Amino acid sequence: MMRWLIAAFTLLSLAANTASAEPVDFVRDVRPILQKHCYECHAGDARKSGLRLDVRSEAHKGGELYGAAITAGKPEESPLWTFVGDEAADLVMPPEGPALAAAEVATLRRWIAEGAVWPDGVDEVTLEDPSDHWSFRPVVAPTLPSVQQADWPQNGLDHFILAKLEEKGLSPSGPATRTEWLRRVTFDLIGLPPTPQEVAEFHSDQSADAYERVVERLLASPRYGERWAQHWLDVVRYADTHGFEVNTERPNAWPYRDYVIEALNQDLPYDQFIREQLAGDKLNADAATGFLVTASVLLPGQIGQDDASKRLARQDSLDEIVTNVGTTFLGLTIHCARCHNHKFDPISQRDYYQMQAFVSGVEYADREFTIPMGDMQADQLQRWTEQSREVALEIARHAPLAGANKPRPMVNSYENIDHFAPIRTTKVRFQVKATNKYEPCIDELEVFNTEGRNVALAQHGAKATASGSNTTANRHELRFVNDGRYGNERSWMSSEVGGGWVAVEFSQPETIEAVAWGRDRLGKFADRLAVDYAIEALSETGEWVLLADATDRQPFEAGKNARAPIDVESLSSDDQQQVRQRLAERAALEQKLSQLHQSQVVFAGQFRQPDDIRVLSRGNPEMPKEQVAPAVPEVLGDTALAQDAAEDSRRIALADWIASKQNPLTARVMVNRIWQGHFGMGLVETANDFGRNGVAPTHPELLDWLSAQFMESGWSTKQMHRLIVLSAAYRQASDFNEAAAQLDADDRLLWRFPPQRLMGEVIRDSILAINEKINLEMGGPGFSLFDKRGGLSGYQPIESFNEGGLRRMIYSHRVRRERDAVFGAFDCPDFGQSTSRRRESTTSIQALNLFNSRFVIEQAAALADRLQTETSETPAQVSAAYDRVLLREPSPQELSEATAFVDQYGLASFCRVLLNSNEFLFIR
Repeated sequence: MMRWLIAAFTLLSLAANTASAEPVDFVRDVRPILQKHCYECHAGDARKSGLRLDVRSEAHKGGELYGAAITAGKPEESPLWTFVGDEAADLVMPPEGPALAAAEVATLRRWIAEGAVWPDGVDEVTLEDPSDHWSFRPVVAPTLPSVQQADWPQNGLDHFILAKLEEKGLSPSGPATRTEWLRRVTFDLIGLPPTPQEVAEFHSDQSADAYERVVERLLASPRYGERWAQHWLDVVRYADTHGFEVNTERPNAWPYRDYVIEALNQDLPYDQFIREQLAGDKLNADAATGFLVTASVLLPGQIGQDDASKRLARQDSLDEIVTNVGTTFLGLTIHCARCHNHKFDPISQRDYYQMQAFVSGVEYADREFTIPMGDMQADQLQRWTEQSREVALEIARHAPLAGANKPRPMVNSYENIDHFAPIRTTKVRFQVKATNKYEPCIDELEVFNTEGRNVALAQHGAKATASGSNTTANRHELRFVNDGRYGNERSWMSSEVGGGWVAVEFSQPETIEAVAWGRDRLGKFADRLAVDYAIEALSETGEWVLLADATDRQPFEAGKNARAPIDVESLSSDDQQQVRQRLAERAALEQKLSQLHQSQVVFAGQFRQPDDIRVLSRGNPEMPKEQVAPAVPEVLGDTALAQDAAEDSRRIALADWIASKQNPLTARVMVNRIWQGHFGMGLVETANDFGRNGVAPTHPELLDWLSAQFMESGWSTKQMHRLIVLSAAYRQASDFNEAAAQLDADDRLLWRFPPQRLMGEVIRDSILAINEKINLEMGGPGFSLFDKRGGLSGYQPIESFNEGGLRRMIYSHRVRRERDAVFGAFDCPDFGQSTSRRRESTTSIQALNLFNSRFVIEQAAALADRLQTETSETPAQVSAAYDRVLLREPSPQELSEATAFVDQYGLASFCRVLLNSNEFLFIR
C-alpha cells in the first residue's frame, strides 16, 4: 500500500509540471532504470518469460504471457509500467530486491504516455537475425579447393580435408597397413572382424580395385544393415518396453527394428526411408511407422482417471513424437519450444504446436499388418523351413515303423509322420480314403530320403499331380502341396468329398524312409483331415507298393486332436528326452514360420481423427490459447494445411517437406551421422542439434559438398559409405603425432584416423564370430538378456546363453533403463533419450566385466577348445589365437611369453587375456 501511495503522490506532483517539463529521453532517463532493475532477467541471453528489454524491437514485442510490453501513449495497458507501478497488477516487478523509486516509476509512466520514443540506433547491442544461421541456408555444392599435395586426394572429400590441414600448417598421416584398413572398414560397415582368410585374400589381391571390391562385398552383406541399424535405433531410442516406472513389455516393437535393417540392406533411398517412417501405412511399409512411437509412454492404466491427467499424458505422448521427428531428421530441438519460444533458435511456441498438429492423430498402440516378403523374410523362410525339416526327420526316425504290428498315434490336423523301411522309388502317392469333414486338404507333403533331404520339394525338381483339385487362387492350388510352405493359406484341396489322391514325382530315383504331412501345420484349421489314408511308392517294376496307412493308427477322436506326430510316452527314457527337445524346437520354428505367413501385430501406432491442437500457455494443457493448423516452422518453409486436413494427409505433407531437396537440414543431418559412424565424431559435433546452440561444423564446405553428393546420388546411403571409406582421409594410419596434437588435440581436422573403441554390442558379436559360435539368424522377436522381458525393477541378468542367445546383439530384447550386465558398461544407451553419439569412457568395471563374466569365460574356453582341435602344440595354439583375435602373428617375444603363460595357466586363460586387450577392443 505504501508503495502505491508513494508512486501516486510522485505522479501527481510530476503531472503538475508536465507541460513545462522537458520530454523524457530514452537513453538519458529510461535505459538506466531498465539496466538497474530489469536487465538481470530480461537482457542478452537472460530472457525470462521470453521478454527482452535491451533491444527495441524485442521490448515492443513483449514476452510469452502478456503480449506487447509497451503500448505507446497508454501506460495502464503497458505491462512495463503496470508491473512496477500498479499494486493490483498480476505481477509485481522486480520479484526480488528493492522496488523502483517513485521517481523511476513516474519516469517510465511519463515516457510511455509521451509515446515511448525509442530512437533508432541507440541500442547497445545488435540483434542477430536468428534465421541467418548456417544450417538454415540452402545447400550449395562448393567447388573443390586447391591443395598443394595434389597426389594425396583419392576423391573429392579429400580436397576439403587436406585444404584445412594445409591452412593450419599440418600434414596428413601416412596410409594404414592393409590389415589395419581391412579391420577398420569391416568393423565400420558390418560390425564384425574380418576372418584370417579374408585378411590373406586381401593381401594377395594386388589389383587396382582391391579396396573397392572389399567395400562392395561388405555393403552387400546382410550384416551391414544390422550394424548400421544400431546407430539409427540409438537415435530414435528404440526399445522393447514402454518405459517409466512400470516398464511393461512392448512385445510387438521388433518389426520396426527389422524394417530398419531391411531398408538399410536394400539401400532404400533416404528420402523414401523418411516418408515410410512417417506414413508407411500408406506406402506398403506398415512396420516403418514404428518410428513415430519408439519413445516411452504411459499406458491407459498408468494414467490418472481425471481429465486433466489424461490431457497431460496425451500432450506428453505427442511431444515425444515431435521430439523424435525434430532431432532425428532435422537435427533441431523443436521440443524446447513447448512451454515458451525457443531460447536460441527461431522457433516460436506457435511453431511447435503447429508441428504437433501434423501428428495429432497418432496413438501409441499395436496395429495389424502383413509383413512384405523382403530379403530378410525370404532368408528367414528358407532357413526356418530347412531347420524344421531337419528336426522333423530326426523325430520321424524315433517313430515306430509303419506296418510293424505296433500301434501308432492317431492322426492329427497338425503334423503326421510315417516312418518305413527305406525303399528306392521315383514317385510317392498319398491316397485319401476318408476325412473328418468335407474335401481333404493337405498343406505340405514332404518325402525324406535317407540323407535327410526333402526330395518332394518343387525347387528340387519334383512335380505334383492329383486326382482332382478344388482350386482357390493363391490359397488352395496343387502347386502349393510341395512348395515348402506350411498352413491353410498355401495348401492343396481335393475335388472329391472324403477322398482323392495327390502324388509327387521326383527328378531322379531316391531312396526314401519317411513322409510327413498335415492338414494345417500352423494350427488354424482341423477340418478336411485325412483320417483314413494310404501312402504308396511306385516300384521299379511300375507297381504301387504300400508304405504306410491308417490301419495301425489309433482311431481318430476329435477331442484328442493335438500336435503329437509321435507317441513320446512309448519311447525309452533317453529317446523321450531327445524327442521332447526336438518337438519343442519344431514348435518354436513353426511359430516363427506362422508369423511370416500371417497378419502380424506391430507397435507402430494407430491413426484416428486428429486432436484439435492449441497453443498452450507455458505448455500447460489447462491453459489453452488459440487453435493452430499443421504448419512447419516459419524459418524453414511455408508448408501448411487447413485445420480440418485429414489425418494421413498431415503425415504425408510432413514427410514430403522433410524429404525435399529444398529442406536445408535433412541431407546435412544424415550425412553428418554417416560421417560420425566412420570417424567417431561428425563434422558437426552435436549431431542432434544443428541449431544456434549446437557446435558449428569443422568443415562446413565439406558438409555441403557431401550433402549435395548425397542428394544427387538418389539419397543413397551406401554411396556415402563408398565415398568415405575409400578416401585418403579414411585410409590414414592412426599413429600419434605430438606436433599435430599441439595444434589439434582432438584431431578434429583429421591429421590421422582417430582411434575408436568398439561398441559394447560389437565386442560381444566379435567374440562370438571369432569362435564361430555366432548365430546369424535374422529378424523376429529378440532374445532375452534378463530373466524377464518387462515390469518393475529386479531384473536378473542371464549369464549363459543357448543358441538363440548367441544371435547378434541387435536382436536382443531391449529393456529401458536396464543395460546389459556385461557389455552395457561400454557406454551403451539406456534407450530413454536419443543417443546421437556414444561417449567413450574408460572404467574399471569394463575390464572387470570383460575378464570375469561367465559369458567371456565360456567363450574363451570355447575358443581354446577350437584351437586345441586344430593343433596340440602350445606355440602353434598361441599363434593361431593371435591370428584369430588380433589378425597377426605374435612377435618372438610375445610368442615366448604367451607360451609360458599357457603352460602355467592354460590356453583358455590366455584367450581371455587376448579378448581383453586394447588391440582387440580398439579400431585403429
